[in-house]
Amino acid sequence: MTLVSLLAFAGLCLMLALIPGPDTFLVLRISLSNVRSGMAAAAGSGSGTLIWAALVGFGLAAVLEQSAQAFRWIKIAGGLYLLYLGISSFMKARKAAKEGAPSDGNQEPLRYSKRSAYASGLVSTLLNPKVGLFFLAVVPQFIPHGGNTLAMAMMLGLTLGIIGTLYLFSIAMLAYKTMKWLRKPKVNKVIERSSSAILAVLGAGVMASGATS
Repeated sequence: MTLVSLLAFAGLCLMLALIPGPDTFLVLRISLSNVRSGMAAAAGSGSGTLIWAALVGFGLAAVLEQSAQAFRWIKIAGGLYLLYLGISSFMKARKAAKEGAPSDGNQEPLRYSKRSAYASGLVSTLLNPKVGLFFLAVVPQFIPHGGNTLAMAMMLGLTLGIIGTLYLFSIAMLAYKTMKWLRKPKVNKVIERSSSAILAVLGAGVMASGATS
């Protein structure tokens, strides 16, 4: 692969990262509790990207593409997971609100361990069919004929993973830098509920797409 081709692929990865998706909202939401947990979620998302790259390299993703039934269930599973994240996050936020806010009026955001945050980012990316579609549609175009398919797919996956993870790191840091403002009760409530609703709506949309495809 030439340097020009690699830069072109990196540009496509940057465009993909800048489009808000489930991973963006997930990292933003988790970062409200702890910036390190948000970065752990971003790292989980990057790890999921590498697994997708390996699937393409081994040809398993091509099998999913040829099997409409298998791909449909992948989409439905991803939708269910996003719906679960949205509903569970909303319920946790309501429970925290009912237990009462601290006396200074600042509501403490929900806490996520780095391990659970990493797992959430990993599963979210693995069950995101758009990531798989990106690899199926774009990555093969940058793999030279007769070359080492697995090695090239992993290199391209690493490129996408690094760019996506760095972008999500910036989202986590942005949330951390504005934490004082975000912790205002009204602002925190809006972000908690809106991010939960977005995840749930995205999940329902993915499920509907999988069920009707």
